[in-house]
Amino acid sequence: MKRITQLAITLLLALGAPGLAIAAGGGGAPIVLVADTRKLTGIMAWWANLYNESHLYFTILTVIMIPTIGVIFGVLADIVMHWIGLDLKSRELAEH
Repeated sequence: MKRITQLAITLLLALGAPGLAIAAGGGGAPIVLVADTRKLTGIMAWWANLYNESHLYFTILTVIMIPTIGVIFGVLADIVMHWIGLDLKSRELAEH
């Protein structure tokens, strides 16, 4: 019971401390997140500018691109492994 009480107090303090800081006037100025594009060119500059212009579009494009690139790399790896003679589709499992 003592352990549960300690856990509850710790959880309440961890969740309540940010609210106490804001209530005490510690909110401060909002933070602006931008990417430094001064030395970037090509696709890296475009990607950084997309991040600076719209975090929503950047997030959507990132979420779409990561699985797509993973599928492309996986298919390419399967093709290369088949080409060099590794056949993972008909292997026998060693676990019984």
